[in-house]
Order: sequence, then structure tokens, then C-alpha cells
Amino acid sequence: MEDATPSSMSSNKPYIVKAFYEWISDNDLTPYIMVDVNVYGVLVPMNYVADGQIVLNIAGSAVGTIALGDKTINFSARFGGKLEHITVPYGAIGAIYAKENGAGTSLPIEHPAEDEDDLVDEVPEKPKSTLSSVASTGSEKDKSNKPKGKSKASLKIIK
Repeated sequence: MEDATPSSMSSNKPYIVKAFYEWISDNDLTPYIMVDVNVYGVLVPMNYVADGQIVLNIAGSAVGTIALGDKTINFSARFGGKLEHITVPYGAIGAIYAKENGAGTSLPIEHPAEDEDDLVDEVPEKPKSTLSSVASTGSEKDKSNKPKGKSKASLKIIK
């Protein structure tokens, strides 16, 4: 039997978030997540972001069909009366808790490796946007000459 070291194991965040989501929902409370929008793959309406974070109500009664996938959470929700599609990679979740009593947990923010293509299949293609200060949080090596083909997703301002 091979020795499974922690570095070779996948992230435990999807399991933790799904377990807390189920536990909070089963207790008839409202699950909220705090999301760091600077993590690659986050797609939220930027008008509602404050200090690089957004808090989202992910209760089944508040969102369209929610999909807690292997790498991301996807759902639709109304912001200012407009229906928006939301994509949140688990690495971007800094906390999950019940609105009513604060029961839950905080989690470390995880940025995907630069060469990680696993997320590409779950998020929309890179939008053509004129993001300036929000999108320029990456380093210069993020702008390297990568082969064309699969394009990586990025933040998208939704007005």
C-alpha cells in the first residue's frame, strides 16, 4: 500500500463546506459563505463586493438550483432584482456559518496553482472585460505567453 502524504492528498475544503452546508440546512438555519473574490475562478456581481469579499446566502430557499460540485459551488441568485449566475471555487471560501447563530467554521483561502487546469471545465470562459484594479491583482508571470486553447476564467464585473 502506498504511503499517502498530506501533500499528495486533495483539498478537504469541499468536504468540510458540504458537511457544514448540510448540517446548517438540516437544523433549519440559513447557510452563509464568505468569499474572497481575488481567488481565480470566482464569478460574482462585483457591485456587491466590499474589501475584496462578498457574503452570500446559499440557502436552498434563497438561490436557484445549487450545485455543490467537486471543485466549485454554482447557483443562481437575484441581486437588485437581476438574476445572476454565481461560481465559487471552494478555495475562495473563507467561512461557512449559520446566519442566525454564527455556528460554522472559518477556512483558509486557497489559491489554485498557476498551472492547474482542473477548474477550467467548471467555470465560464474568460470574459472580455475592461477590469482594471480588480483584475490586476495577479503577478506579471500570470501574463506569460501560454499556449492558446483552453482559456482560463477570470473575474467578471456584472452590472
